[in-house]
Amino acid sequence: MIEASDMSIASLVLHAGPVVKAVMLVLLFASLFSWYVIVTRYRVLSRARKAGQAFEEKFWSGGDLASLYNQVRKKSNPDSGTEAIFRAGFQEFVRLSKTSRDSDAVMDGAQRAMRVALQREEARLSRYLPFLASVGSTSPYIGLFGTVWGIMHSFRALANVTQATLSVVAPGIAEALVATAIGLFAAIPAVMAYNRYASLSDSLVGNCEMFAEEFSAVLHRQAHSREE
Repeated sequence: MIEASDMSIASLVLHAGPVVKAVMLVLLFASLFSWYVIVTRYRVLSRARKAGQAFEEKFWSGGDLASLYNQVRKKSNPDSGTEAIFRAGFQEFVRLSKTSRDSDAVMDGAQRAMRVALQREEARLSRYLPFLASVGSTSPYIGLFGTVWGIMHSFRALANVTQATLSVVAPGIAEALVATAIGLFAAIPAVMAYNRYASLSDSLVGNCEMFAEEFSAVLHRQAHSREE
Protein backbone atom coordinates (compact mmCIF):
# COMPACT_ATOMS: atom_id res chain seq x y z
CA MET A 1 0.00 0.00 0.00
CA ILE A 2 1.30 3.46 -0.87
CA GLU A 3 1.99 6.21 1.62
CA ALA A 4 -0.57 8.94 2.17
CA SER A 5 2.05 11.51 1.15
CA ASP A 6 2.25 10.08 -2.37
CA MET A 7 -1.28 10.17 -3.79
CA SER A 8 -0.58 10.91 -7.46
CA ILE A 9 -2.70 9.12 -10.07
CA ALA A 10 0.34 7.28 -11.43
CA SER A 11 1.26 6.00 -7.97
CA LEU A 12 -2.31 4.94 -7.28
CA VAL A 13 -2.39 2.94 -10.51
CA LEU A 14 1.04 1.37 -10.05
CA HIS A 15 0.39 0.31 -6.45
CA ALA A 16 -3.11 -1.03 -7.03
CA GLY A 17 -3.79 -4.72 -6.44
CA PRO A 18 -3.65 -7.25 -9.29
CA VAL A 19 -7.43 -7.51 -9.65
CA VAL A 20 -7.86 -3.73 -9.71
CA LYS A 21 -5.00 -3.44 -12.22
CA ALA A 22 -6.66 -6.03 -14.44
CA VAL A 23 -9.90 -4.05 -14.29
CA MET A 24 -8.03 -0.87 -15.21
CA LEU A 25 -6.37 -2.57 -18.17
CA VAL A 26 -9.71 -3.85 -19.47
CA LEU A 27 -11.22 -0.38 -19.15
CA LEU A 28 -8.20 1.23 -20.77
CA PHE A 29 -8.43 -1.12 -23.75
CA ALA A 30 -12.18 -0.47 -24.02
CA SER A 31 -11.59 3.28 -23.91
CA LEU A 32 -8.83 3.24 -26.54
CA PHE A 33 -10.82 1.03 -28.92
CA SER A 34 -13.97 3.07 -28.41
CA TRP A 35 -12.06 6.23 -29.36
CA TYR A 36 -10.82 4.43 -32.47
CA VAL A 37 -14.42 3.55 -33.30
CA ILE A 38 -15.55 7.12 -32.57
CA VAL A 39 -13.02 8.61 -35.00
CA THR A 40 -13.54 6.06 -37.78
CA ARG A 41 -17.36 6.14 -37.52
CA TYR A 42 -17.29 9.94 -37.70
CA ARG A 43 -15.38 9.75 -40.97
CA VAL A 44 -17.62 7.02 -42.40
CA LEU A 45 -20.88 8.78 -41.53
CA SER A 46 -19.65 12.19 -42.67
CA ARG A 47 -18.55 10.81 -46.03
CA ALA A 48 -21.81 8.88 -46.39
CA ARG A 49 -23.87 12.01 -45.80
CA LYS A 50 -21.90 14.12 -48.28
CA ALA A 51 -21.74 11.37 -50.93
CA GLY A 52 -25.46 10.68 -50.62
CA GLN A 53 -26.35 14.33 -51.06
CA ALA A 54 -24.05 14.64 -54.06
CA PHE A 55 -25.54 11.60 -55.80
CA GLU A 56 -29.13 12.67 -55.19
CA GLU A 57 -28.38 16.05 -56.73
CA LYS A 58 -26.96 14.28 -59.76
CA PHE A 59 -29.91 11.87 -59.91
CA TRP A 60 -32.57 14.57 -59.78
CA SER A 61 -30.77 16.83 -62.26
CA GLY A 62 -32.92 15.33 -65.02
CA GLY A 63 -30.33 13.28 -66.88
CA ASP A 64 -30.89 9.93 -68.53
CA LEU A 65 -30.89 7.02 -66.09
CA ALA A 66 -28.92 4.77 -68.42
CA SER A 67 -26.21 7.40 -68.77
CA LEU A 68 -26.10 7.92 -65.01
CA TYR A 69 -25.85 4.16 -64.48
CA ASN A 70 -22.91 3.93 -66.87
CA GLN A 71 -21.19 6.78 -65.05
CA VAL A 72 -21.52 5.29 -61.57
CA ARG A 73 -20.64 1.81 -62.80
CA LYS A 74 -17.35 3.08 -64.22
CA LYS A 75 -16.57 5.26 -61.21
CA SER A 76 -18.55 4.17 -58.19
CA ASN A 77 -18.49 5.88 -54.81
CA PRO A 78 -18.51 3.28 -52.00
CA ASP A 79 -19.51 5.97 -49.49
CA SER A 80 -22.90 6.65 -51.10
CA GLY A 81 -25.75 4.40 -50.03
CA THR A 82 -28.19 5.97 -52.48
CA GLU A 83 -25.80 5.26 -55.33
CA ALA A 84 -25.53 1.62 -54.28
CA ILE A 85 -29.32 1.35 -54.20
CA PHE A 86 -29.57 2.97 -57.62
CA ARG A 87 -26.97 0.63 -59.15
CA ALA A 88 -28.59 -2.48 -57.70
CA GLY A 89 -32.12 -1.49 -58.66
CA PHE A 90 -31.39 -0.24 -62.16
CA GLN A 91 -29.13 -3.18 -63.00
CA GLU A 92 -31.82 -5.67 -62.00
CA PHE A 93 -34.50 -3.61 -63.77
CA VAL A 94 -32.56 -3.65 -67.05
CA ARG A 95 -31.70 -7.35 -66.74
CA LEU A 96 -35.29 -8.41 -66.12
CA SER A 97 -36.67 -6.05 -68.76
CA LYS A 98 -34.71 -7.94 -71.40
CA THR A 99 -36.23 -11.30 -70.47
CA SER A 100 -39.74 -10.46 -69.28
CA ARG A 101 -42.66 -8.32 -70.40
CA ASP A 102 -44.38 -8.62 -67.04
CA SER A 103 -43.99 -5.19 -65.45
CA ASP A 104 -44.92 -6.39 -61.99
CA ALA A 105 -42.30 -9.14 -62.08
CA VAL A 106 -39.68 -6.65 -63.27
CA MET A 107 -40.58 -4.23 -60.48
CA ASP A 108 -40.55 -6.97 -57.84
CA GLY A 109 -37.04 -7.99 -58.87
CA ALA A 110 -35.75 -4.42 -58.89
CA GLN A 111 -37.25 -3.70 -55.49
CA ARG A 112 -35.75 -6.85 -53.99
CA ALA A 113 -32.33 -5.81 -55.27
CA MET A 114 -32.78 -2.36 -53.72
CA ARG A 115 -33.85 -3.85 -50.39
CA VAL A 116 -30.70 -5.98 -50.30
CA ALA A 117 -28.56 -2.93 -51.06
CA LEU A 118 -30.40 -0.97 -48.36
CA GLN A 119 -29.77 -3.68 -45.78
CA ARG A 120 -26.08 -3.74 -46.66
CA GLU A 121 -25.89 0.02 -46.30
CA GLU A 122 -27.66 -0.10 -42.95
CA ALA A 123 -25.20 -2.73 -41.71
CA ARG A 124 -22.26 -0.64 -42.96
CA LEU A 125 -23.44 2.52 -41.23
CA SER A 126 -24.24 0.84 -37.90
CA ARG A 127 -21.06 -1.24 -37.74
CA TYR A 128 -19.32 -1.09 -34.32
CA LEU A 129 -22.12 1.01 -32.81
CA PRO A 130 -23.18 -1.91 -30.57
CA PHE A 131 -19.63 -1.93 -29.20
CA LEU A 132 -19.96 1.72 -28.17
CA ALA A 133 -23.29 0.92 -26.52
CA SER A 134 -21.69 -1.99 -24.63
CA VAL A 135 -18.77 0.13 -23.44
CA GLY A 136 -21.11 2.89 -22.34
CA SER A 137 -23.39 0.57 -20.39
CA THR A 138 -20.87 -1.82 -18.82
CA SER A 139 -17.76 0.28 -18.12
CA PRO A 140 -19.15 1.98 -14.98
CA TYR A 141 -20.06 -1.42 -13.53
CA ILE A 142 -16.68 -2.91 -14.37
CA GLY A 143 -15.03 0.07 -12.70
CA LEU A 144 -17.35 -0.29 -9.72
CA PHE A 145 -16.36 -3.94 -9.41
CA GLY A 146 -12.70 -2.91 -9.27
CA THR A 147 -13.52 -0.28 -6.66
CA VAL A 148 -15.48 -2.68 -4.45
CA TRP A 149 -12.74 -5.29 -4.71
CA GLY A 150 -10.03 -2.74 -3.91
CA ILE A 151 -11.89 -1.35 -0.89
CA MET A 152 -12.58 -4.86 0.38
CA HIS A 153 -8.89 -5.70 0.01
CA SER A 154 -7.93 -2.49 1.85
CA PHE A 155 -10.19 -3.23 4.80
CA ARG A 156 -8.91 -6.78 5.01
CA ALA A 157 -5.38 -5.40 5.21
CA LEU A 158 -6.41 -3.30 8.22
CA ALA A 159 -6.70 -6.47 10.27
CA ASN A 160 -2.92 -6.44 10.63
CA VAL A 161 -2.80 -2.78 11.66
CA THR A 162 -2.95 -1.90 15.35
CA GLN A 163 -4.32 1.59 14.80
CA ALA A 164 -6.67 2.31 11.86
CA THR A 165 -6.56 5.99 10.95
CA LEU A 166 -7.66 7.92 7.87
CA SER A 167 -4.07 8.19 6.66
CA VAL A 168 -3.87 4.40 6.68
CA VAL A 169 -7.20 3.77 4.94
CA ALA A 170 -7.18 6.66 2.43
CA PRO A 171 -4.47 5.38 0.01
CA GLY A 172 -6.14 1.99 -0.45
CA ILE A 173 -9.55 3.52 -1.01
CA ALA A 174 -8.08 6.06 -3.44
CA GLU A 175 -6.47 3.24 -5.42
CA ALA A 176 -9.82 1.53 -5.70
CA LEU A 177 -11.70 4.67 -6.70
CA VAL A 178 -9.37 5.17 -9.67
CA ALA A 179 -11.05 2.13 -11.27
CA THR A 180 -14.43 3.84 -11.10
CA ALA A 181 -12.95 7.03 -12.54
CA ILE A 182 -11.46 5.11 -15.48
CA GLY A 183 -14.79 3.36 -16.01
CA LEU A 184 -16.59 6.69 -16.25
CA PHE A 185 -13.86 8.03 -18.52
CA ALA A 186 -14.47 5.12 -20.89
CA ALA A 187 -18.27 5.20 -20.64
CA ILE A 188 -19.14 8.88 -21.07
CA PRO A 189 -17.59 9.44 -24.56
CA ALA A 190 -18.90 6.06 -25.73
CA VAL A 191 -22.48 6.89 -24.69
CA MET A 192 -22.36 10.35 -26.24
CA ALA A 193 -20.89 9.02 -29.50
CA TYR A 194 -23.36 6.14 -29.67
CA ASN A 195 -26.36 8.43 -29.25
CA ARG A 196 -25.07 10.83 -31.89
CA TYR A 197 -24.00 8.20 -34.40
CA ALA A 198 -27.10 6.04 -33.96
CA SER A 199 -29.25 9.08 -34.68
CA LEU A 200 -27.17 10.04 -37.72
CA SER A 201 -27.16 6.45 -39.00
CA ASP A 202 -30.94 6.22 -38.67
CA SER A 203 -31.27 9.51 -40.55
CA LEU A 204 -29.05 8.30 -43.40
CA VAL A 205 -30.89 4.99 -43.62
CA GLY A 206 -34.17 6.91 -43.69
CA ASN A 207 -32.87 8.99 -46.59
CA CYS A 208 -31.89 5.82 -48.43
CA GLU A 209 -35.33 4.31 -47.84
CA MET A 210 -36.99 7.46 -49.16
CA PHE A 211 -34.74 7.44 -52.23
CA ALA A 212 -35.54 3.77 -52.85
CA GLU A 213 -39.26 4.56 -52.79
CA GLU A 214 -38.85 7.51 -55.13
CA PHE A 215 -36.64 5.53 -57.49
CA SER A 216 -39.18 2.69 -57.45
CA ALA A 217 -41.81 5.15 -58.61
CA VAL A 218 -39.57 6.25 -61.49
CA LEU A 219 -38.92 2.66 -62.53
CA HIS A 220 -42.61 1.83 -62.17
CA ARG A 221 -43.49 4.52 -64.71
CA GLN A 222 -40.83 3.25 -67.11
CA ALA A 223 -41.92 -0.38 -66.69
CA HIS A 224 -45.55 0.36 -67.49
CA SER A 225 -44.74 2.76 -70.31
CA ARG A 226 -43.31 -0.23 -72.20
CA GLU A 227 -46.74 -1.86 -72.20
CA GLU A 228 -48.47 1.08 -73.80
